[in-house]
Amino acid sequence: MDVEYHEEYVRNPRGVQLFTCGWLPASSSPKALVFLCHGYGMECSVFMRACGVKLAAAGFGVFGIDYEGHGKSTGARCYIQKFDHLVADCDRFFKSVCDMEEYRSKSRFLYGESMGGAVALLLHRKDPTFWDGAVLAAPMCKISEKVKPHPVVITLLTQVEELIPTWKIVPTKDVIDSAFKDPVKREKIRKNKLIYQDKPRLKTALELLRTSMDVEDSLSEVKMPFFILHGKADTVTDPEVSQALYERAASTDKSLKLYPGMWHGLTAGEPDDNVELVFADIVAWLKERSQDGRVRAPSEPETHQHGASSEFSNSMESQTWIHSRRRPRRLGGFLCGQCRM
Repeated sequence: MDVEYHEEYVRNPRGVQLFTCGWLPASSSPKALVFLCHGYGMECSVFMRACGVKLAAAGFGVFGIDYEGHGKSTGARCYIQKFDHLVADCDRFFKSVCDMEEYRSKSRFLYGESMGGAVALLLHRKDPTFWDGAVLAAPMCKISEKVKPHPVVITLLTQVEELIPTWKIVPTKDVIDSAFKDPVKREKIRKNKLIYQDKPRLKTALELLRTSMDVEDSLSEVKMPFFILHGKADTVTDPEVSQALYERAASTDKSLKLYPGMWHGLTAGEPDDNVELVFADIVAWLKERSQDGRVRAPSEPETHQHGASSEFSNSMESQTWIHSRRRPRRLGGFLCGQCRM
């Protein structure tokens, strides 16, 4: 299927120019809308291009935004003064798309990778009934006990964050080396100058820490349908984080799939066969939950564990996935509020 691409800048209430882009099926109306929430230091137009193209080719309308200070958006490079600002910017832009006449009846889904998973979960918390579901790839939704900083360290850093908020003093390992398995793809990602590859700024690091802890404390409040994907060999975001979200969430339609041997960058850093497998699972999950009118039919709950699923690709017998689903009662369609920027 041919895909059309478009991009434009919008201005947020703080006067920052934010880059937005989208991919649409060229010859048909999208069956549903998917909104991209990229990871820390990443961007949409180049790094997530393959994701946008693949989902649009499958019939979805896909829209992305570079957070303030990320990618092609303006602002201090990768400086997150307040995580809520990122969430508010996404909320405003995504709803402006949903409010377009041609999209008001479409199902709408969030797609979050890594830190973008936290953005997606906070968008859901901000407006719990608005979203029809989320795909969460190795989401940042909890600090693993293996890497959680000592409280004394957090206290010391907090005491100086307002004095030197933008200083790049937080030591970190090379995330690109740890996240992307395929060496050719890894080097291509490293050459993408839109991706931030320096040390995290002090306030940014603390905002990520606080956000992770905040999201962790509210996992039980997650009620929307979601599909979590996580590589079992991920050393950037521990798979136990995704397991915690799956176990604590109140959602009646939730799925978790763990991919043996795969790393953090499931959609961009794995060998082609693995990437195709992951996208097949994502598309199958989205298609089953997409329909015009935003009406859901009731059904009896279904629960599956550690077996073959008709909605997921089965080419790797050793994959682990857990699926629990109860469709909510029939709901009437509703429209987005007036949220244009």
